[in-house]
Amino acid sequence: MFKSSLPATALAMVLLAASAAQGATIPRPAPDLAINQIQGQPLKLSQFKGKTVVLAFILTYCSHCQKSVSFLTKFQQEFGPRGLQVLASATDNPNAVPGFISQFNPPFPVGFNSSEEALGFMQHVPMMIPYMPLIAFIDKDGTIRAQYEGNDPFLAEGVQERNLRDKIEELLKPATTAKKTASKGTAAKAKKQGN
Repeated sequence: MFKSSLPATALAMVLLAASAAQGATIPRPAPDLAINQIQGQPLKLSQFKGKTVVLAFILTYCSHCQKSVSFLTKFQQEFGPRGLQVLASATDNPNAVPGFISQFNPPFPVGFNSSEEALGFMQHVPMMIPYMPLIAFIDKDGTIRAQYEGNDPFLAEGVQERNLRDKIEELLKPATTAKKTASKGTAAKAKKQGN
């Protein structure tokens, strides 16, 4: 009896985890989150409209979060001139943020939010414990285009750096030629109708 209930329990856990990951609507407009700063006014996400934003919710003591921040530090330096803005928000102890900044020296703002604010932003199923970090990719128009949590294969060791880079490059690309062609066709049609 115990053996037969174990697979059922394992299956139920897998289904719950899958439903947590699928709970978020993608794409969707990013809420105008305010990231609290240790000193100074909160940073509002809307301040960065026009830039490609990678928002990472982290735990300051989490080694997987720290590794993610090291990759995001590298990408901020590399892609910042092309319009990338990385932001990080700790969801554990706000008092740990200054030490985290001092230790990892990220070239982007690191603030803090409550775990409830982070889970709400990510549309994470409230009854499920999240795997950190939680990372959202937001386009220049303020739309969340992709998001991942720490246990997603996207953030797995050995592929995380490449996957983050590829997703950032995808969002930084200018509008596709198909969109440009469609815009030109629409403009020509409008001009023709005006004559």
